Amino acid sequence: MRDVALVVVDMLYDFIDGTMACQGAGEAVRNSLKFIEKITEGSPESDEIIYGTFPILFVRDSHPQGHCSFQAQGGPWPEHCVQGTHGAEIHEALRPYATEELTFYKGYKKDLEQYSGFEGVNHAGQSLHEVLELLDIKNVYVCGIATEYCVRNTCEDLKKAGLRVLLLQDCLAWVDPQGHREALAAMQAEGIKLISQ
Repeated sequence: MRDVALVVVDMLYDFIDGTMACQGAGEAVRNSLKFIEKITEGSPESDEIIYGTFPILFVRDSHPQGHCSFQAQGGPWPEHCVQGTHGAEIHEALRPYATEELTFYKGYKKDLEQYSGFEGVNHAGQSLHEVLELLDIKNVYVCGIATEYCVRNTCEDLKKAGLRVLLLQDCLAWVDPQGHREALAAMQAEGIKLISQ
């Protein structure tokens, strides 16, 4: 099948072990890496997971100094994922799978908060949505951080665009355990499929 992709949301150091470290982040990175290794090895199809090489798209928070979401500017969050810092980088274990054309940046405008990676853009100015359409993708696996915010918003926008969304629930990290559970239940009710690898 050539209509499948993986979207990796905000597997960045500030969300893993930095200023906004999320619960379960270490395990989420390890499990995401296992999934990527399986699909790049071209393992046989299973009931829920289609294995075989397919595009891996990375979404990255990429904030300027003084971003509106930061507490110092009246926003809800500590300073995080500032452009050019270690905290804004993709985890080193996942970085070999990231390419410039399939990496999409969000939150890069100082006065605009973006939880969803759906409108994130690559260096060529193409949105995640545009590139998925160009690749004729119909089925999207999603993993990332954090379940309640950027993962949920990205999944919901992908679903609204008519894509089949399969959320890898063992490849997620979260801000709050209850919020994580509530977000999973809400997404499942919206038709997003929750799977484990």
